[in-house]
Amino acid sequence: MSLRRVTRLARSLADLFPERHLYVRSGGEMHSYVLTTGKQLTIAGVVAGCALWMGISTAALIAGALTQSRSEQEVARTQAKYERWIADRQARLNSAVAQLNSSSTSFDDLASVMEKRHAALAMLLSDVKGAPGAAQALEPALAAAPGDGKGTPMQRIQAVRTDQERLIEATETFAKNRADRLRLAFRLAGLDPAVYAGRGDALGGPLIEAKDPRALGAVLDVDAGFAQRIQHVASDLSDVRGLSRSAQALPLARPTVNTSESSGFGVREDPFTGHPAFHSGQDFAGAIMTPIEATAPGVVSFTGVRSGYGNTIEIDHGRGFKTRYAHLAAISVVVGQHVSLGQRIGGMGSTGRSTGPHLHYEVWVNGRPQNPLRFVKAGDYVQQDVQ
Repeated sequence: MSLRRVTRLARSLADLFPERHLYVRSGGEMHSYVLTTGKQLTIAGVVAGCALWMGISTAALIAGALTQSRSEQEVARTQAKYERWIADRQARLNSAVAQLNSSSTSFDDLASVMEKRHAALAMLLSDVKGAPGAAQALEPALAAAPGDGKGTPMQRIQAVRTDQERLIEATETFAKNRADRLRLAFRLAGLDPAVYAGRGDALGGPLIEAKDPRALGAVLDVDAGFAQRIQHVASDLSDVRGLSRSAQALPLARPTVNTSESSGFGVREDPFTGHPAFHSGQDFAGAIMTPIEATAPGVVSFTGVRSGYGNTIEIDHGRGFKTRYAHLAAISVVVGQHVSLGQRIGGMGSTGRSTGPHLHYEVWVNGRPQNPLRFVKAGDYVQQDVQ
């Protein structure tokens, strides 16, 4: 089938370009040239190629000219836009200078507004002083006074503006760093920090009860960008307060000090049977009667002997959290007793299914055992931030 098509094509070309004889008479002599089909095809191809090249070159030249024209137009538009922007800013500056130079009363009024704004900002953020570490971080900025009313109005305005920036920057840095570290600590414990942040309180006490930065800006008489900065600070401070309160109520502390961490949470080789078995807690090895302390405030829900655990204490901390302290040599609390963070509740021992003196410590959340070491590490991280 292909051969037939080739043959048919060859015949069509032969019909289109039949063999031609060209006779040229020169100097009384006749010269004959034969133009075969192949030569005619070659000449036609060369002519077509030249025509194509000329067409492409012409199109490229036209396209380049159009592109250059559009680029020049865009540059002209951009230049005009910036010229208008500069002219507008210059007009605003001239107007502001004219207003400020109109009378000294204008200076006094503007300075008074800035001083009131500074006082409102200090009132909004003053409650941060109660957060751990805030006094050292913010005391220089909070102690800076807006001025004693002396100096030129422009000097007073500049002093107040500097104090405001110093205050908001110091508070931003403290609030963000502290909130981020607390959020990370809760994630280390496997907890969602948003659940324990305790948001929803009014921002800034009685000064502002809305979370809308525009409302805050209207109250403080500041621009939207500055109001948004204040809102972010207030949000972080709210998280700091909520997470700090939650950290004090959750079992994040160590149940005993000056002891070594031995067998951990998860599947391990049982020391008695030698077979793999699930270990639902974290062991801390130490000497007999090493003090055992409550890892969070709560109510003692069980004291006594549990199978395999020996002498055991269980504390309910609320919000679904429970801790268990096992293999004790002594128990110092009774059921129903309220205990505080760090209170001694017993002494380390080796009762129950135990190979030597140690504390078996468990953390339960909503009826399921968790890895206690995650909570211990999270508590260590929180303490590092406070110190």
